[in-house]
Amino acid sequence: QVQLVESGGGLVQAGGSLRLSCVASGEIESINVMGWYRQAPGKQRELVATCTTAWRTNYADSVKGRFTISRNNARNTVYLQMNSLKPEDTAIYYCNADLVTTTWDRDVYWGQGTQVTVSS
Repeated sequence: QVQLVESGGGLVQAGGSLRLSCVASGEIESINVMGWYRQAPGKQRELVATCTTAWRTNYADSVKGRFTISRNNARNTVYLQMNSLKPEDTAIYYCNADLVTTTWDRDVYWGQGTQVTVSS
């Protein structure tokens, strides 16, 4: 019914940049908040950034000034521009969406994740 698909992950050297994308598709009526979370090996999943339909954003302290989240509402797509990457940014990055389906069921959906690896 509803799925979120991430892309754009990869291997990059410290100080480099990556741009992640996530597209939500399926029986979607509307999307309230889209965001990005990440999970490093042996650690809990943590919030990276979120963005509302009106582009109100918030960021984890660890990524402020380096990452930028944005949305294309018409395409149900959220992006994460990651600059000045550090080895500690290495994680699986997951797309998240708080949305309402066409059957008027509101729920939170997750993508399958995309791997980001930052080498020194």
